[in-house]
Amino acid sequence: MNHESLVVGEDAARMRLDVFLSARIAGFSRARLQGFVKSGHVRVNGAPARPSLTLRPGDTVEIEIPDESAPAAATAQDIPLDILHEDTELLVLNKPAGLVVHPGAGNADGTVVNAILHHCAGIRIVGGEDRPGIVHRLDKETSGCLLVAKTETAHRLISAQFADRLVKKTYLALVEGVPRMPHGEIRAAIRRHAVQRQKMAVGDRGREAITNYRVLAAFEGKALVECRPKTGRTHQIRVHLKHLGHPVVGDPLYGRRGPHPRHFLHAWKISLTHPLTGKPASFTAPVPVEFPEWARTAARS
Repeated sequence: MNHESLVVGEDAARMRLDVFLSARIAGFSRARLQGFVKSGHVRVNGAPARPSLTLRPGDTVEIEIPDESAPAAATAQDIPLDILHEDTELLVLNKPAGLVVHPGAGNADGTVVNAILHHCAGIRIVGGEDRPGIVHRLDKETSGCLLVAKTETAHRLISAQFADRLVKKTYLALVEGVPRMPHGEIRAAIRRHAVQRQKMAVGDRGREAITNYRVLAAFEGKALVECRPKTGRTHQIRVHLKHLGHPVVGDPLYGRRGPHPRHFLHAWKISLTHPLTGKPASFTAPVPVEFPEWARTAARS
């Protein structure tokens, strides 16, 4: 992937996103750039967007340009899925830690995308062949609720909800130490690390990032923290908890791995407007058995 980050100036105020990209990104047709947007390769202010989105001065547009030498389409693989809910429009998965969402460098197959191609007939064309059905992502080691759109209409409607910050997400994090304040709001802009480019960092020149948190329980120098991100920055919760002084247990990027096989971050709950019924829908992924018993008990209470 090649990454581009663009800031919208006054000259591009009220310009459509696809038109803006056509003017700024050389070598691709407008139709191809629209495809990048629909397949989730473009984010505006950290959220998925629609090609027709009207831009405002100061908006940050990030685009991941796929490596054209990579295979054009993933293959279907019979990989077991933990399904929390399924209907004609929507599939909700409980993604286990260690499973990558979509193919990429170092993960050519064995991903969620490969699994859903096998599970859902006709999903290959939904949202683009490289990320069929995918409307959001979870890090490889993050477990929990993952939404998959089964139709183009569902993909469009759910992506719009993400873009408008209408999807509500609740995470559970096991952290080192116990926060001094039992609840609060972390409001700290996030940018890419100046030296270690695989990392993100808090910085004045970053993009707005807000996370509400609440300590649910503490035991032997660790705490179970409920996190509700209001924005959707890369690694947001992990970066914010490190900034608070309490990195996620087992996180080698922002804390330390220690003896743990994964970082202890779990996408616990997710709520949205169902794309078919138009009614509120909420889903919960059980807390993984890797979490200590005291933490699982606290989450159930």
